[in-house]
Amino acid sequence: MESLRNVAALVGRILLALIFVYSGLGKITHMSNFAGATSAHFANAGIPSTLVYPGLYVSAAVELVGGLLMIVGLKARWAALIIFLWLIPVTLIFHVADYSQAVQQHQVMSALIQQIMYLKNIAIMGGLLMVAAMGPGGFSLDARSSTGAISPTRHAA
Repeated sequence: MESLRNVAALVGRILLALIFVYSGLGKITHMSNFAGATSAHFANAGIPSTLVYPGLYVSAAVELVGGLLMIVGLKARWAALIIFLWLIPVTLIFHVADYSQAVQQHQVMSALIQQIMYLKNIAIMGGLLMVAAMGPGGFSLDARSSTGAISPTRHAA
C-alpha cells in the first residue's frame, strides 16, 4: 500500500508541475512574444510597462525552477509553497480582474474563459498546498536524502 501511495505522489507531482515547466520554458524561449501580450495585461491592470520584463523573468524562474524541483522531489514542499504564493497575485491580476471586467462589459464568452482560468488556478493551488503539507512522497530526492543519511546515533554504534 505504501508503494502505491508513493507512485501516486510521484505521478501527481509530475502532472501538477508540468504546467509550470511548460509555461516557464515557453516564457524563456518566446520572451518577446510574451512581452507584448503581457504588457497589454499589465496596462489593463494598471501596472507600469517597465515591470513587464522583470515580471516575466521572475515568473519564468518561479515556474521553471519550482516545477522542476517538484518533479524530482527536491525541496518539493518549499517549491510548492512558493508557486502557491506566486499564483495568488497572478490569479487576481490576470484572471479575476479580467473576469470582473468581462462581466461588467457583458462579454459572456470572455467572462466564462476567465472564470475557468481562475478556477483552474484555484484547483492547482489546492494541489500545491497538498504537496506543501503532505510532502513529495517516498519516490523523491527529499525522501532519499532523509533515509540515505546515517543518523548520528546510528553512526556512533
